[in-house]
Amino acid sequence: MKVFVSALSTSLLLLASIPSVAPFKAGDFKTCSQSGFCRRGRALASRANDNADIWHSPYSVDAQSLFLTPGRASLITGVESELYPNIKFSLEVHVLEDGVVRVRMDEVDGVKKRYDEAAKWALVAEPSISTHTQWKVGVSDARATFGQQLEHEVVLDFKPLRLVLNKNGREQVVVNGRGLLHMEHFRNSTIEEPKVETSEEGSDAQKVLEANPNAWFEGDSEDAFWEESFGSWTDSKPKGPESLSLDIDFPHHGHVYGIPQHATSLDLPTTTGEDPFFSDPYLPRLGNNLSLWNDPVMHAHSGNSTVAIFNAIGSETWIDVAHPTAQSTDTHWISESGILDLFILPGPSPSKVFRQYSGLTGTAPLPAQWALGYHQCRWNYVSSDDIRGVQKRFDEEDIPFDVLWLDIEYSKDHQYMIWDKKNFPDPVEMTNEVAALGRKMVVIVDPHLKRTNDYPVYKQAQELGILVKQKDGKDDYEGWCWPGSSSWVDFFNPASWDFWKSLFKITEGSHEDIYIWNDMNEPSVFNGPEITMPKDLIHYGSWEHRDIHNINGMLLPRITSEALIARGKTPKRPFVLTRSFFAGSQRYGAMWTGDNLGTWDHMAVGIKMVLTNGIAGMTFAGSDVGGFFGNPEPEMLVRWYWVGAFSPFFRAHAHLDSKRREPYLLNEPYKSTVRNILRLRYSLLPVWYTAFHEASVTGLPIFGSPHYVMFPQDEAGFSIDDQFFVGNSGVTQENVYYDYFTYQTYRGSSKGKSVTVPADLHQVPLLVRGGSIIPTRERPRRAPHSCTLYLDDGVTYAYKDGHLAWRSLSVDKISQGTELRFSNTDLALATPLAAVEGNAIADFRPENPFQTGMASVRVERVVILGLPGRPKRVVVEGGRDLEWEYALGVAAADERDGSSLGVTKDWAIRITL
Repeated sequence: MKVFVSALSTSLLLLASIPSVAPFKAGDFKTCSQSGFCRRGRALASRANDNADIWHSPYSVDAQSLFLTPGRASLITGVESELYPNIKFSLEVHVLEDGVVRVRMDEVDGVKKRYDEAAKWALVAEPSISTHTQWKVGVSDARATFGQQLEHEVVLDFKPLRLVLNKNGREQVVVNGRGLLHMEHFRNSTIEEPKVETSEEGSDAQKVLEANPNAWFEGDSEDAFWEESFGSWTDSKPKGPESLSLDIDFPHHGHVYGIPQHATSLDLPTTTGEDPFFSDPYLPRLGNNLSLWNDPVMHAHSGNSTVAIFNAIGSETWIDVAHPTAQSTDTHWISESGILDLFILPGPSPSKVFRQYSGLTGTAPLPAQWALGYHQCRWNYVSSDDIRGVQKRFDEEDIPFDVLWLDIEYSKDHQYMIWDKKNFPDPVEMTNEVAALGRKMVVIVDPHLKRTNDYPVYKQAQELGILVKQKDGKDDYEGWCWPGSSSWVDFFNPASWDFWKSLFKITEGSHEDIYIWNDMNEPSVFNGPEITMPKDLIHYGSWEHRDIHNINGMLLPRITSEALIARGKTPKRPFVLTRSFFAGSQRYGAMWTGDNLGTWDHMAVGIKMVLTNGIAGMTFAGSDVGGFFGNPEPEMLVRWYWVGAFSPFFRAHAHLDSKRREPYLLNEPYKSTVRNILRLRYSLLPVWYTAFHEASVTGLPIFGSPHYVMFPQDEAGFSIDDQFFVGNSGVTQENVYYDYFTYQTYRGSSKGKSVTVPADLHQVPLLVRGGSIIPTRERPRRAPHSCTLYLDDGVTYAYKDGHLAWRSLSVDKISQGTELRFSNTDLALATPLAAVEGNAIADFRPENPFQTGMASVRVERVVILGLPGRPKRVVVEGGRDLEWEYALGVAAADERDGSSLGVTKDWAIRITL
């Protein structure tokens, strides 16, 4: 199915200014010029650019050491550096079963060990190496050809080291083509005395500083090698310099997307080169490109192909983007530490790139169905009676919602998982009242623990020795967050996992209908450098925080998700919301884009950010409706509800200083409009749930696809990021779209065409693409050739045992075009191996318990748009005639007595034209 959503008009998005309240100060975070390793990386690129005619990479392949693994497409070799001949490196290049190329480089027998575990956390499993691709080694290079038509070739040039992915002889990805690869080796902190030259006469000795022979490449100073200050903080850097610089270029791709999360356009603007859009590399902040967390995956796109790279690195990473020409992109990746572990995804289409990436890092699993409804939150609902009052008002105003949230004030002195009995004296009874109406609750559990002996969670963690350590590796780190003096659980320590899971076991005083919100998990430290942990703190395995900072945020929701699955007798699908994430985090829950402002521009940029997150696999995502900070005017709030209703994760949230703005508090017509928006969301839940099922199998984004994904050859649409598609593709025979509400027809063209669509406050430009079928839950539904409908119990994992319904709805012309056949068939029975993510059903049974329970559910109404004329007859195939209506200009087959047409039964309707 295809639901086409154009967000708000550009002119409308530009009307409001940003209020004075702000979530943070720009000076709290470093720029590249304030970060030693980034400064060194950019200086390296500048020297290369200034000396382009003579510049070369100092790294080369030691061909004498090259080894090919028998029976596998693996090449292993040594790498030498002319800068430091005594420092050795290893290089591995593997062609994986799906054509992805993995490149790993590490220092060998160094003074210290580089962090090499990022991929362990990101990958869903160790990828399989191809057994049918062969390397061929020549005098100056090694090559491997692969693909269904042998269209792809990876070439490793020996001197200088350079790796290229070709498609049909055309360069797609070039690694180290500009010679910016530099793996700073480990060294001892010793400062050599300058050499002394003595004159021939033996008198007037002169001290002459020996020239650094490597200055042409590394520069002539040890810039922030051993210590670095920012504000009042000093980073001790006990391991010295260990950064990794790497250029990755796309010679025939002029558009790049990804590397969330940044408050900027989907098509990434430039940060370097001629007239750059940003002055700093990419590291969410509106109006600049600084980032608080990172998912290092990037798509590169042209009208001919799509490729991508995933750089499995856990440390802080800055990325420069430049366009030497309109048809090419250069990128420069500068990481503070870690090995090179690069995955090159050959595509060549956007959908294949998504499959390749999800094959590496996993897909977003099917969520609990209730999690796709509307979530109501604020900092804070202050008491049990407040919660009861909010629920009562929603019901009195007949406004649908599914989830109520509690922020940090539910807990005693911000001791998470312990209720504040003064304001929440009856949490179980309160939750029972919410659950009695089929709703759920979500409470916040942050990673910082209040340092007090009367907080059992902290006390147990301290006794188990599972807290993050000071830079000496012995004492527990103490920082400042919501509870005041705090410590943090080190979730890299396996001993923390069972401990954390034990906290969620269902016992007296707990409840299975309470789910979890993990915030502040970058981690956020109020008195830390850049409002996070000092980089020289020590985690499990003696790794510094600098090595794992970008991974850190994924571990809390991972263990929390596993805890929720294991807490009850019957495993149920968890719901965990996270702010920080890394590659692979999509396997564990949803995310939101953080503390935004209640302004038009933050509303608009939230769409772009969620689209970008979907590109990186984190597709169950959304932005806070209404903005966290500020007091949006009613019109803005209504528009924001339209945006939220077409986001995978749909939550309204507000700061404690913001006015109450629950939908029932709005005056008319705003209140009724929001009610209708929420009802529309619920009527389209079959579309959303089926889209989630598709994403769980294919890795395609749920917040549908950006324009370049749907129309990869439409150059005019490559930068569009204020419209998107939701759901699966139908078989489209003509370029036509129908207004979801009015059936107004909009015709496109093969070259693309802009149209103006009405968008009064009660409207959103929601179009149905011709050739699509839209299943809904309510009587009003619109349907203009094929789609899938996926159903299961929405709560448990029984679907993995085949307890599900997966239907194929299609429309075909038959009888030489004189009849249309609209059919409903069992797709799970036809293709059981594709029904469930990572768990193919070998023996699907249509009479499974779920489908048996659905036997009484009937198709109520069918609406068909775009018939060439009034039908002569509408009949159930093999059965009776159906009652139907026809409206001139809007054709429809209306089945009024659908008792014979079960949703989970095979049937077909024939329309004689």
